[in-house]
Amino acid sequence: MATGYTASDQTATATRFAEGNDVAEHRDGVTVITTDSNSWLGRGKEGPRAKAEIIAVGPDGAVQYYNDSHTRYWDVDPVAGTEMTVEYVAADHLTPEQCGGETVCTRNVVERVNLSTGETERVFSRVTEGKHSTRWHDADRIDEDHVVVADIAKDRVFVVNTTTGLTTWAWSAQSEFETDESGGPYPEDWTHINDVEVLSDGRIMVSIRNHDQVVFLDRETGMLENQTLGSDGDHETLYEQHNPDYIPESEGGPAAIVADSENGRVVEYQRTDGEWERSWTWRDGRLQWPRDADRLPNGHTLVTDSNGNRVVEVDENGEVVWSMDVAFPYEAERLNTGDESSGGPSAQRAGLQSETADGDEAGATATDTAGVFGAVFGVIEGLLGSTVVNAVMYVLPVWAGGPEVAAVVVAVGALVAWAGVELYWSSWRPSVDHRITIEQRD
Repeated sequence: MATGYTASDQTATATRFAEGNDVAEHRDGVTVITTDSNSWLGRGKEGPRAKAEIIAVGPDGAVQYYNDSHTRYWDVDPVAGTEMTVEYVAADHLTPEQCGGETVCTRNVVERVNLSTGETERVFSRVTEGKHSTRWHDADRIDEDHVVVADIAKDRVFVVNTTTGLTTWAWSAQSEFETDESGGPYPEDWTHINDVEVLSDGRIMVSIRNHDQVVFLDRETGMLENQTLGSDGDHETLYEQHNPDYIPESEGGPAAIVADSENGRVVEYQRTDGEWERSWTWRDGRLQWPRDADRLPNGHTLVTDSNGNRVVEVDENGEVVWSMDVAFPYEAERLNTGDESSGGPSAQRAGLQSETADGDEAGATATDTAGVFGAVFGVIEGLLGSTVVNAVMYVLPVWAGGPEVAAVVVAVGALVAWAGVELYWSSWRPSVDHRITIEQRD
């Protein structure tokens, strides 16, 4: 059983990722990882998951770059024509005083950094009201002057000229969906648009998380309804997904690989005769709330397991061949393998084998005892539902994995049962003795 983290652990976490430190096994290529944070409203607290970071790990497993200056880090993409330069989306939570009013706000930024030199350039920035459902999670470059943004705050996708700061195109989800019949609560968190990807033919692929679907936009005609993957409430297909990647025909597509977050799995769908058909599924016994999956050129898949606190590389047989422990990762990118999954083959072309291990199977834990608690956790998740369990896991410290949560539940249950038995057999009995006087009113 884990024992938790002391007050010095947040400093220890930053020290762990100091430049030159070995933090992972050797692997070809540089792996860049961004992390989220479960620090409420961005206020610091102890524990590794209270800090957000962007980390670059070299082929030798040593840290090559580290930065934790923002409140949250989200999407990260390689910059075309470079070896060690990336663009990322980050957010800073601001106080009412910093916002110039009486309420909090968020500064969303797109920045470019050379991981070798540390030189950083602010590409674009905009302030949105509030915090939780206003933070941009993704932006994708169209050309040297234009970026497309997944705008959670306004339930839209827009293109901005980063030189002038002017919005040149926008699509609103309200043009296709009714606010009172779909998605999450409106206006608090209706669509939760969390990902955009510009395809080679100019279409824009958009993840509408709270509608359980991935849609395709044409900037001239709008949403292409006959190409949509999933539908609102169809949790057999997708359930509040993150970071879908498009695999083109040249690599065996059209296909889409998706972190199917609330279903606790990574899935791939192949486009066949105008329909999406599931062609691959992966999860091991430890996977808990995946939020990114990239197909690599060798047919392996790089998976970001947020509540599992790790990034793993899975081979064509579904076996984990590389893993790195990191608190609450959001996205991972292997440099010089193509942007996202654009350089990797579809599951169908690569002949990938699906893996759907249950929570109590091998790989979930290191001991038989933890395996039992893993099974208990599976029962708890089945009773409460994945959205409730993942919400609870979101605010817990890094040590509190599924088996640890189950162990706490079992311990509390045993304590309550013991107290009840003791009270039953005790000579002491609770009693109520309170006299009531009733008088007739005049």
